[in-house]
Amino acid sequence: MDNSNLISKTIDFVKDQLKNAEGGHDWFHIERVYKNALLIAKTEDVNLQVVQLAALLHDIADSKFHNGDETVGPQKAREFLFEQNVSSEIIEHVVSIIANMSFSKSLGEETLFHSPELEVVQDADRLDAIGAIGIARAFNYGGFKNRPLFNPSIKSNLNMSKEAYKNSTAPTINHFYEKLLLLKDKMNTKTGRRIASDRHTFMEQYLEQFYAEWDGEK
Repeated sequence: MDNSNLISKTIDFVKDQLKNAEGGHDWFHIERVYKNALLIAKTEDVNLQVVQLAALLHDIADSKFHNGDETVGPQKAREFLFEQNVSSEIIEHVVSIIANMSFSKSLGEETLFHSPELEVVQDADRLDAIGAIGIARAFNYGGFKNRPLFNPSIKSNLNMSKEAYKNSTAPTINHFYEKLLLLKDKMNTKTGRRIASDRHTFMEQYLEQFYAEWDGEK
């Protein structure tokens, strides 16, 4: 199967898997990450097919929506790629990226898988978690989980373990300090860092406005 046909089939598969997904983790999230990944890959020495497949398949079964089970997504990706007769080398690389790219993985102490392709897809995914889209996704998910917007009495936890992060029920504003504002300095690539810098500044400006409105100053 040629690559364009494989990518087309992968897109159809992902759209079907995510047809009822929460708004911040739906097909449009995948599409944005895919576009970000292609942009970043232009300036990196990577296997483009691996980047494309990992970007498209990275969230087909996010553990947040599967009782914290981190094995569902990688397994679904493996089964799909096997059915498409993708080489075992490519399958293993894509599955390893999916299994190791989440933010929560960076909070653990386990040895992580690394590759230039993972760095590209991870940056692309993290870019979609910050800036205007990131703010929208954060509040959409907070509403999905019925969390408060903000509670001044609940302080952000900047030293969370992986399990504490995954089990957090804190207000959405706390998520800015516990993840979103940390992502700029976790970017892997030059292009990722450049785009993240602008989006980070926008989030800081948003928070300044949020607190001013919260306190009745504006």
